[in-house]
Amino acid sequence: MAASQSIVVLQANNTNDTRRDLEAQKTCSSSESIEELTISEENDDPGLQDNSNVPRLPLLKLFWFFFYNFGLFAWGGPVAQIALIKEKLVVKDKWITLTRFQRVFSVYQALPGPEATELCMFFGCLSAGQLGGFVAGIAFILPGFILMLTASYLYSLAGLENKYFNASFRAVQPVVGAMILRATHIIADHSVIDHSTRKIKPILVVVALCTALNSALHINMFISLGLYGIIYTFAAHGMWIIAVISFVLQYVVYGIYVHFYGVPSPMSLALGIAKTPSLTHLFVLGLVTGCISFGGAYTAIPLIQVEAVLRGGWLPVHVFLDCIAISNVLPAPLTIFATFVGFQGGLAAGGLGNAFAGAILITLGILAPCFIFTIAGHELLEKLVRNKLLSHFFDGLCAAVIGVITVIAIQMLQSSVRGTHNVSSPDTSLSDSLQSPLAAVIYMLALGALYKFTNKYTPLLLVVVGAIAGQFLFF
Repeated sequence: MAASQSIVVLQANNTNDTRRDLEAQKTCSSSESIEELTISEENDDPGLQDNSNVPRLPLLKLFWFFFYNFGLFAWGGPVAQIALIKEKLVVKDKWITLTRFQRVFSVYQALPGPEATELCMFFGCLSAGQLGGFVAGIAFILPGFILMLTASYLYSLAGLENKYFNASFRAVQPVVGAMILRATHIIADHSVIDHSTRKIKPILVVVALCTALNSALHINMFISLGLYGIIYTFAAHGMWIIAVISFVLQYVVYGIYVHFYGVPSPMSLALGIAKTPSLTHLFVLGLVTGCISFGGAYTAIPLIQVEAVLRGGWLPVHVFLDCIAISNVLPAPLTIFATFVGFQGGLAAGGLGNAFAGAILITLGILAPCFIFTIAGHELLEKLVRNKLLSHFFDGLCAAVIGVITVIAIQMLQSSVRGTHNVSSPDTSLSDSLQSPLAAVIYMLALGALYKFTNKYTPLLLVVVGAIAGQFLFF
């Protein structure tokens, strides 16, 4: 009898220990949801039951881990950064399985914000809870932010009148134009693909082309993004009549508008949220961009371009190209170019103090949504993205983004080849006549290199080579 009681007590203790172990794994609300989803809802896929290898790191150690392994080596843009995270945490350290990583990554692809930053926060949350997710995100962003802030300050010190400075950036600008066009192709590769068949879906291609047409007609991009998300949702559910009526109706409304008010000006492409580069406007510009940058970090480029360059007019197009060039040579998320934009805006509005404040505020604004979305609860995000109605809307919206980026890429191409820097020359007219063909050649060579060489350091090398070549070609 005593032996039986001992066995019962031992079993109870083991049960309690097991329960305590399970509870210890639930470190934050989002992590808890992920754990429960993994254990209860997906028992049919053993590849997703894989949190046993996630180390529980103290916050300071967690910060250093993501700072040293990812923040300092985030070269080559989003694709290279995601590959680095996958290789280290999934393939080598096996924090989670590849199956689960692919599922998590698919969620972040459909959400606004830089995916690499969101993945770091996801893993940080698994390791140390909500605060761990925040710490991991900061560790990943901090090196690039500091370097971009420093570069912004040095850029302002060099001044646009420096002939050496201008010559280098004149050659770098067509390289940046090629990078944006190549990025458009990369994003399109997964934005117009049917996820079930892995083949190109013609209707998504049509959505991208029509959105590009709308941008050429000066229809506000936000109208196009929302409209084509809705139209594709109707089409995906077989409601073709409603989809076609909605499609035709947009151009009927546009025709009526043109009849009474004329063709919209290019200014209509923007919301006008940053007409002046005040600190408040810079923060709002970053926040709005961060909330609607679906499809990855590259979609932030056209959003900020139309507000700061086109509508606001306080950021020259060649300076905008320069900031993207600088962001491509730093170990940072691509969205860090916004730091440069904020610095230049603050500098134009009120001196050096405002410049640093503007850089910080626009960076906080553009990154706040991805921090909130990721840390608030991964399970909720998965449910939203996997909702058939919303998933089709996201698919249509992401395809529409391609059209917007394509138009911006063409505009950037024109600006980068034409050039706006005043490079010193005894014969200005001769210099101007020779610069555009040289820039066009650089553009084609850079574009060919980007397609031929997919190494993560290719953009960095192209920018460096372009800067050196500029001293010989444009000085």
